[in-house]
Amino acid sequence: MSLHWKTLLPRYLLLALFMLVVLIPLSGVVLSAFKTDIEVIRGPFSLPETWRLDNFIQAWQVGRFNIFFKNSAIVAVAVVIISVFLSILTGYAFGVLPLPGKKWLFPLILIGYMVPLEAVIIPLYQFMDALHLRDTIWALILPQIGLSVSFGTLWMTSFFENAPQELIDASTIDGCNRWQTLWLVLYPLSGPAVTTLIVLIFMWTWNEFLLALVLVQDEALRTLPVGLAFFQGKYTANIPLLAAGALIVALPTVLIYIFFQRSFLQGMLGGSVKG
Repeated sequence: MSLHWKTLLPRYLLLALFMLVVLIPLSGVVLSAFKTDIEVIRGPFSLPETWRLDNFIQAWQVGRFNIFFKNSAIVAVAVVIISVFLSILTGYAFGVLPLPGKKWLFPLILIGYMVPLEAVIIPLYQFMDALHLRDTIWALILPQIGLSVSFGTLWMTSFFENAPQELIDASTIDGCNRWQTLWLVLYPLSGPAVTTLIVLIFMWTWNEFLLALVLVQDEALRTLPVGLAFFQGKYTANIPLLAAGALIVALPTVLIYIFFQRSFLQGMLGGSVKG
């Protein structure tokens, strides 16, 4: 037992060190969001005299975070639902079905994942402008679906390639067609893999900044990350207000991770291979 603890102790100490590096600055932001300017000057890590929500209310109303939050929610939900559905279909096609030209099509789809967004943002801007989609909500949804499906195809293909072949054969013997095999046999096994994909795509979409900044100039269509950037430029000296706005932006991703934590970790540790 002593040898076991001697082996684990350095690992736990290292993890505790990294946890402190992350939590100490984060705690300063959280505490500052409930303070006044004077209280922040006195000390960023001291407890506020009164736990007030004035900063959150002001950021939500005056900073128009209510509008930005709605836009981010619409974009994130649409991208997650469509991307995950398409990723399941493409992953099933590449991982299980005898798809013609699979060796050529698979790398072609992955180009959207391998090429950095900065390299295609100008052609994408011109393409959206030609389709009269710039400055619309679709300018935020459609490109992110394309980017997400590229990764989702790789992720779900890995799962379906390692799915139990005997289950697929048994479903075929029982008279299931390919559609029924996917949704009645394989999909129930893919819970951790799909949940991990949902969490990753949601976080990427919610925090996307460059697309929303370039493709949308209408303030009424801004998402939270872009709205926070403009908000910061306007209220640079108001630290409590900026901290409240930052928490509003970060809170949904934290809640999503906490809610799906168990399945997310199963999917990550299992490499999206086992359901």
